[in-house]
Amino acid sequence: MQFTESGQTLELNIQHVYVAGWTGRNKEAVEHHIQELAVIGIAPPSTVPLYYRVSNGLLTQSQQVEVLGEGTSGEVEPLLLQQDGQVWIGLASDHTDRELEAHSVAASKQACAKPVSPELWTYASVEDHLDALTLRCTIKENGEWVVYQEGTLANIAPLATLMSASGFANNAAMLCGTLAAIGGVRPAQEYKMELTDPVLNRTIQLKYTVATLSIVS
Repeated sequence: MQFTESGQTLELNIQHVYVAGWTGRNKEAVEHHIQELAVIGIAPPSTVPLYYRVSNGLLTQSQQVEVLGEGTSGEVEPLLLQQDGQVWIGLASDHTDRELEAHSVAASKQACAKPVSPELWTYASVEDHLDALTLRCTIKENGEWVVYQEGTLANIAPLATLMSASGFANNAAMLCGTLAAIGGVRPAQEYKMELTDPVLNRTIQLKYTVATLSIVS
């Protein structure tokens, strides 16, 4: 998969993909996310955090993803990638089938493509100010863009901890968890996501639309 970093093209061979769940640094925030998902029928996790494995073919840089049915939604997340001992950070959406999630979280993670940003930064360039990085997701509702998620990486478990605890290694990518949804978890047809570095004054963007396929029996 191709990415860019500081204007240079990177060709990364991603063989293993992890989706880290329930990674909130604040236990109360984690419980809030568990409760908001319980509202839509999703059972609480057995332990936190959890590291789900999904197919590497799910990662996509397409600006449109196709999903089955109306019950899916995206989540803005920091993305980590590693190759030859080098680590990069980018942006991803853990697009998930919420109806399937009520039966199996692991299966729901595998059911949808995971949009990822084409741009990366070196992890070393942000390592000393990771908590200052800001995630933001807006969705289009009734023709208007609405803030759906927003907060800093200080709300997510330290990324170094997630890497060491998950088995994250060479030729791997990991979606590192998300923030609470403002107004509750719900589907949308258009997403705009940002990872902003206020220290180095730069932003990674990710935009995509959702095409819904009808369910027939």
